[in-house]
Amino acid sequence: MIQGGVPIRSSHAEISAEEYERQRAYADAVRLLPKRPRSYCVVTYGCQMNAHDGEKLAGLLRSMEMTEDTKEHADVVIFNTCCVRENAERRALGNVKWMAQRKKEQPDFLLGVCGCMAQEAGGPAEAARMFPEADFIFGTHNLHRLPEYLLRALTECGQVSEILDDEGACIAEDVPSVRGVKHRAFINIMFGCDNFCSYCIVPYVRGRERSRAADAILREAEELVADGVQEIMLLGQNVNSYGHGREDGASFAALLRRLDAIGVPRIRFMTSHPKDLSDELIEAMADGRGIARHIHLPVQSGSNAVLRAMNRGYSREDYLTKVRKLRGAMPDVGLTSDLIVGFPGESDADFADTLALAEEARFDAAYTFIYSPRKGTRAAELPGRIDPETGAARISRLIEAQERGTQAAFKSLIGTRQTVLADEISRRDKAHVSGKCGRNISVSFPGDAGVIGKFVDVTITSAGHNTIKGE
Repeated sequence: MIQGGVPIRSSHAEISAEEYERQRAYADAVRLLPKRPRSYCVVTYGCQMNAHDGEKLAGLLRSMEMTEDTKEHADVVIFNTCCVRENAERRALGNVKWMAQRKKEQPDFLLGVCGCMAQEAGGPAEAARMFPEADFIFGTHNLHRLPEYLLRALTECGQVSEILDDEGACIAEDVPSVRGVKHRAFINIMFGCDNFCSYCIVPYVRGRERSRAADAILREAEELVADGVQEIMLLGQNVNSYGHGREDGASFAALLRRLDAIGVPRIRFMTSHPKDLSDELIEAMADGRGIARHIHLPVQSGSNAVLRAMNRGYSREDYLTKVRKLRGAMPDVGLTSDLIVGFPGESDADFADTLALAEEARFDAAYTFIYSPRKGTRAAELPGRIDPETGAARISRLIEAQERGTQAAFKSLIGTRQTVLADEISRRDKAHVSGKCGRNISVSFPGDAGVIGKFVDVTITSAGHNTIKGE
């Protein structure tokens, strides 16, 4: 509850039809205010889950008859934050402080903060102290209540702040969204995470695993395909564990097969946890007509000692066995990963194991990070912190090794025929179009705006640093 602008921590029951009607009534009330905001800007940091949350925020704001504008001119600006990496936190905090100056110059301007940083704060009072400049603050479990918070910010004195704990987490269906690209779309298939990797804040800010009903996902996919969507990205903190705890016995492999059967032109998904990558899922990928031959499979480290300290639930041998199974079933599969260096206690030998694994796994690409301690995680309390100079030296060596691997992967595709979903006019050459092939590699080829949103068969002719080229 929010009373008189005072933040009160509350629980949240399962979303009911009455709750949806209540939020629609709040949206109507905002529209009818004589002096109401006419424009919005949503600034999103972090992962694709956050990006899709940003689309939902935009959809709710559009439902209140607002149009999109820049953060310098919009009547309402919402920062949709991320706390997985320290850099994203710093950028969000800096931008919120900077936007506070607008509030001094424009009293009617509204500033909102939501997402993982707000959830991480620990409660509404703590979030209010973290973001004193904000007019309204909410966490990751109550995005659908934006109309209520906005109305209260417009009509009540004081800051509106509500952060629900994990017990208040629920699944909100049918929240309107605004797709950033007409021919591509996200679908959340699950929320939260039960893995509790020792370095990761996600279970604490996104809650425990909750899987959507397969029929609801299928209906959403059918509507998107009918609207012209060519590629759907299925989202979850660990899509491989989709269906765990559901009484209907759903599995991620079965969901993929059902989506493929309804004719989704291209299906992608992320992120996959290696410990839950099943033979059934590999078989579904290999058999699928529209399932992209790409999997993002974060390994994080090549050292068994570090993997144990990270609480990852698999060994380097387990991981490489699954890589061999993937390539045995799909020789052309694209494999990408996440890698962390400088984890507490990581020795030179541990780092050498990570380098060796990256070379053996032959990733098309990898996101590489220096370990960043997150307050509230177990790893933040571990001894053996790696000094910044050692961390910087290790990340440089890892990036160099991965760049060699990426170039080898790109060159191996020269002469092959790839199906590319054209996304946009190339930023470097206006006579070219760029898009992603099934392996999720960027491809540039001659074309014009007429092919954007369409699949094009392209023969690969050369390999650049970050893209491959074809005709």
